[in-house]
Parts: sequence; C-alpha cells; structure tokens
Amino acid sequence: MSPRTVTDPLLRDTPLVHDSDTVAHAVVELLGTDLPALPVIDQRDRLAGIFGEREFLEAVFPGYLKHLKYAAFVKRSLEDALEKHRECRDEPVSKYMNTEHVDVGTDFSDVQVAEIFLHHRVLLVPVIDDGRVTGVITRADFFRTVAERFLGDG
Repeated sequence: MSPRTVTDPLLRDTPLVHDSDTVAHAVVELLGTDLPALPVIDQRDRLAGIFGEREFLEAVFPGYLKHLKYAAFVKRSLEDALEKHRECRDEPVSKYMNTEHVDVGTDFSDVQVAEIFLHHRVLLVPVIDDGRVTGVITRADFFRTVAERFLGDG
C-alpha cells in the first residue's frame, strides 16, 4: 500500500445516485449530505460520473451562461430560470452529470490526492475498488487536514 496518513480518516461514505435517477432525486440526495457532489453509478454499479452543485446549476440555468464572462445584462429572475427549466426535474441525471471525473484506487497516496486537487477543478475524489465506489475524499476535508497539520508543525 502507498504511504498515506492524511487521507485515511478523510474517506467518507457517500450516497450513490444511479445514472437513470431523475435530477430531482439526485438533488434531494445531495441536499441530504454535506457533500458538494455525489458519485453517479451505472446499471452495473460502476462509476459513471459526478453530479453536484455545478451540474445542478447547469441544468437549471440557460446553457449560454457558462460561456459568458459577464451576465449583468441578462435580466432574468431565479423564478424565470426555474420555470423555464422545470422539465429537468424529471430528466435522467445522466444528461447533466460530469463524465470527465477523476478517481483513485484504494491504494492511493496522499500525494496522488494532492495532485488531483491541484490539477483538476474537482470538489471530491471518488475512491474506487474494482470499479465500485467505496467512498469519497472532499477537497475541503483535505485542505482542512493539511492546513491543520501545516499550522501544527509551526
């Protein structure tokens, strides 16, 4: 096993969302946790993607928003956006999930997790054993632990 000490206590259990579940179901599951995103699994229970805060916002707000550098000229209210995109409630989460996820095997090292958080814009890293999710490590938990260790050494 690779050397690690920081991430062992950070491995968290997580609810899993199926790629066929509705966006509404995924949002309910997400709101029931303190996680920024949840792993999405396919019909074989293998990691298929990630659905979280960002993917939800992309489902609810118009697609062109992520291409704008400035949106103050767009004068729509939240209620307008929610009404216009209400149909996404019943759509499968697979339509909106992020499939460009990164994950680690159970033999991961602390340095490998640090590299992922440094080079990828992810808020959590699923830990995979034979394609199945065994837990997640969040960037916030990783940051807090490394920062506390850093300050404790000073």
